[in-house]
Amino acid sequence: MIANRLKQLWSEGRPTINGWCSIGNPFTAEIMAAQGFDSITIDMQHGALDYAALLPMFQAMRASGATLMARVPWLEPGVIMKALDAGAYGIICPMVNTAEEAARFVSYMRYPPRGQRSFGPTRVSFAAGPNYAGEANDNILAFAMIETAEGMSNLDAIAATPGLDGIYVGPADLTLSLTEGRLAPGFDREEPEMIGALQMIVAACRHNGIRAALHCGTPDYAARAIGWGFDMTTVGGDSRFLAAAAGAAVAGFRKLTDTAAGSTEKGAY
Repeated sequence: MIANRLKQLWSEGRPTINGWCSIGNPFTAEIMAAQGFDSITIDMQHGALDYAALLPMFQAMRASGATLMARVPWLEPGVIMKALDAGAYGIICPMVNTAEEAARFVSYMRYPPRGQRSFGPTRVSFAAGPNYAGEANDNILAFAMIETAEGMSNLDAIAATPGLDGIYVGPADLTLSLTEGRLAPGFDREEPEMIGALQMIVAACRHNGIRAALHCGTPDYAARAIGWGFDMTTVGGDSRFLAAAAGAAVAGFRKLTDTAAGSTEKGAY
């Protein structure tokens, strides 16, 4: 089986950068994978896509050498196993709130005797190389998302779950839950209470020998997170990059030509 590159990089003490795909299109995914990310995650939870888009997106990104992962919609065995069979080398599972839920998640990720994953690696048996069945348990990454006050209250127990590879932090939902809606959801939190929560998660991961990952909005904040001890940071995603680049181009044009959106005063026919 082709080795999981993220595991190799982390064993060398190197932090990694993860890309995010929310647009269900193989060409968009191929463009993202060509930019040099260490890994790319396809968002099946909030992204505008489903399994029918997931598989061809994995195919389009295979040649990049990036580690390909998926965030599944929920803690549900069918979709987790199907994403793995399609070629995911890692699964990010949202809203894991207890150690029992974390244990169930891990069990869906591993073949017996270490779990209850059903055998039928339709595409990944070709994409991942020979001996997938014998090596998948040690190569596939299981990331549980801690996004709620309940999850934070069970942080240590979740992080101690046998077979769990890491915790992936969704700062928007975590902020909503921890502050009971007092703070608006968003990335790159500056509030001391939220930074404190992030650092608590890193400490729990370090104590239990697993990886910590954080969804960020900017490279600057991602670099700060690496300084706190995070092993992987996601910086933006396809839809945000598209909107930002298009918006910057339009704003630059408006400024240079002194035209406002919808104006017919200059250049009108």
